[in-house]
Amino acid sequence: MTPTATATAPTGPTGWFSRSEAWLDSKGKGAWIAAMVLGFVFFWPIGLALVLYITYTNRWSSNMFNKSCSRSRRRHMHTMSPTGNRAFDAYREETLRRLEEEQKSFETFLERLREAKDKAEFDEFMDERAGAAAAERDAPRADA
Repeated sequence: MTPTATATAPTGPTGWFSRSEAWLDSKGKGAWIAAMVLGFVFFWPIGLALVLYITYTNRWSSNMFNKSCSRSRRRHMHTMSPTGNRAFDAYREETLRRLEEEQKSFETFLERLREAKDKAEFDEFMDERAGAAAAERDAPRADA
């Protein structure tokens, strides 16, 4: 048996543009911003081209907040997972339920307060309007 040679395609970036893009990606968002600023400083069409490239390739939209979102999601999931202590888990569940009820009742209170304020303002407007109409009706006409 004779071994056959297999050609493998290069796995890394091959052209200067691909290498530059990979380098900027490895350095993060700050490197892209610095490249844009330097592009505008030295030759404004380069900066504009970088802005358009980043915008149209959605360079940041999909990855912009991945680290911070995954960290907060992981923290949130950790706080809601059972601890193994049934008494504490029951206390936590009861406290969260009570806080949710208090939040709902507070939101209901705020809604009633807004409605009362709106009604008071509307009643004041209607009283002013009625007073102005009565004053206009009772005022002697100069042309009569």
